[in-house]
Amino acid sequence: MEEILKKYSLLKDQNIPRETFLDFESYVSMIKEKNKEINIIGKETAKNEVIRDRHIVDSAQIIEFVNLNDKIITDIGSGGGFPGIIVSIMIKNLKSTAKVHMYEKSHHKSTFLKKVSRDLKLNTEIIKRDIFEAQNLRSGTIMARAFKPLPVVLDLVYKNFLSYKNLILFMGKNSEKIFEKTLKNWDFDFEKKKSITSEGSFLLNIKNIKKK
Repeated sequence: MEEILKKYSLLKDQNIPRETFLDFESYVSMIKEKNKEINIIGKETAKNEVIRDRHIVDSAQIIEFVNLNDKIITDIGSGGGFPGIIVSIMIKNLKSTAKVHMYEKSHHKSTFLKKVSRDLKLNTEIIKRDIFEAQNLRSGTIMARAFKPLPVVLDLVYKNFLSYKNLILFMGKNSEKIFEKTLKNWDFDFEKKKSITSEGSFLLNIKNIKKK
């Protein structure tokens, strides 16, 4: 177990149950296996240890912004399950009853997400659909990682969600200019937090989105 914990040393300050890391390891194994057939993540990333920091830990760091008291948490473009599966694993081991809705339009990836959810006994609903075509949605936390540019995501949430608590976004190294530019057209409350996995990257916790 200590060897496994070392692999997730960046999360040592978080109060995470040990069972969570065992589920993370199971998920890593599933990704590596499936990656032989289809690209869940980049081929090079799948071959080495950076998969944990780059995808697992990076996704896990948003948990403090996730509203665990809501019935529904929504990942609007799950891809290989980041952050949806990671948050689902953490929710399970935190004994929360929140259900994670994961939108993924790819048939192969959504099938993979369903299998992972079954095998790890996660409380999820995998929705094989383009989120842009879904209307009148309701959610607690909404989250997106490596999905669409900030203005596009804001517009999507503004138009397609009837209600939500907050929106969590992962912003990359060169996102500061995009963020500043976006503030000219959009008004929202926000909290910024430095990423623990990537220098210059940051998380955005957004509420009360309005168009200017």
